[in-house]
Amino acid sequence: MVRLILASQSPARTKLLAEAGIRHSILVSDVDEDAVQASYGVTHPHDTALLLARAKAEAVAALPEAEGALVLGCDSVFEFDGEAHGKPYTAEIARERMLRMSGNTGVLHTGHWLVDCRDTHPDGDGEGTGTGATLGTVASAEVSFLEMDPAEIDAYIATGEPLHCAGSFTIDGLGGAFIRKVDGDPHTVVGLSVSTLRSLLAAANVRITDLWRG
Repeated sequence: MVRLILASQSPARTKLLAEAGIRHSILVSDVDEDAVQASYGVTHPHDTALLLARAKAEAVAALPEAEGALVLGCDSVFEFDGEAHGKPYTAEIARERMLRMSGNTGVLHTGHWLVDCRDTHPDGDGEGTGTGATLGTVASAEVSFLEMDPAEIDAYIATGEPLHCAGSFTIDGLGGAFIRKVDGDPHTVVGLSVSTLRSLLAAANVRITDLWRG
């Protein structure tokens, strides 16, 4: 049976996989995102998303628990006015960002990186099933926001939801009320594109249907 490990602590990502019927387990990496970015210098938000997804996937793939599994790392970065917006963490930063985003449009980049940790060598039962693949890609979607008044923004921030989300918003939670439209895969905005995962799995000679529950 093919095993998939999600190298992310995001509840939204694991919920998305579960609702798509995809069997998986979770193993969180201890990657220092700031240190990874600092080591590569300033990069475009698109590249940052892929860089961090790769760092998370490879960190988990190096653990003994990942042996024999496929490891998927993901990371999302919101690009607005040419700036990279990760998680705001504080109410002040979230409010400043959301006031600027009100009535405007940005791009959510989600990096995906897959590492095949299955055995590539023949054993007594035949050939190894692993491909040794380590590859990734970025799925991007344009997000357009409705006008938001300051009272709405303050009420949203008070819930705590936007403080730990790339770009200070969600589409699958309370923040969905402020999104006018999405051009691209909506799953990308949640933080994991299932169709992108399907393509990466295919490169490792795995059908996504092999991961469906039941």
